[in-house]
Amino acid sequence: MKYIAFNKPYGFLSQFTDRHGHKGLSYFFLPKGIYPCGRLDHDSEGLLILSDDGIFNNKVSSPYSKKEKVYLVQVERDITLEAVEKLMKGVILKDGPAKAILASKIAEPSIPPRVPPIRARKTVPTSWVKISIDEGRNRQVRRMLASVGFPVLRLFRLSIGKVSVDGLSPGEWRTLSKEEIISFH
Repeated sequence: MKYIAFNKPYGFLSQFTDRHGHKGLSYFFLPKGIYPCGRLDHDSEGLLILSDDGIFNNKVSSPYSKKEKVYLVQVERDITLEAVEKLMKGVILKDGPAKAILASKIAEPSIPPRVPPIRARKTVPTSWVKISIDEGRNRQVRRMLASVGFPVLRLFRLSIGKVSVDGLSPGEWRTLSKEEIISFH
C-alpha cells in the first residue's frame, strides 16, 4: 500500500487528468495507482493526501471522520477580531451552518511564495488568518471568510489530522509514516 503527502502547487487540479485548461497531478511523477483523498481546488495550495488504499481514502475524505484541517489564508483588508469571532461562533452558508474549530489572525506565515503571486492592490491591505475546520465542504473556508466580509486571496492547507506539509516545497511529496497512517484508523 502507498500513502503519500503531497504539496500541491497553485493552478493544478486534485486529479491526474487535465481539465478545463488546468493541469492535473500527472506532472509530478507521483507513484502509479494512487488517488487523492479529497481535493483542493486548482486555486488552492498545500497538503493533499494520496493513497491506493480505498478504505483509507474514505476515512481521510469522509466528512464523518471529523479530522481537523488547518489552513493559512490571506484575505483582503485587515481582518477584524469580530470577523474571527463570527467564524468561531458559526456562519450560515447556502448548504447549512459552518463553524471553525479555531480561527485567529496571524502574522504572515513562512510558506513558499505562490507562483504566480496574488494580485496586489496598493490601496487595499491584506492580512492572514489561521483557520481549522473538521468538515471539508466544497470551497468551505473561502465561503466562510466571504460570509464575514473578507474575500480570500490565497488559501494554503497546512495539515489534515497529524499529517503536515511541513518540509515539502510545492510539487514535492513524501511517504506517510506508520504513525500518520494509523492516526486515520
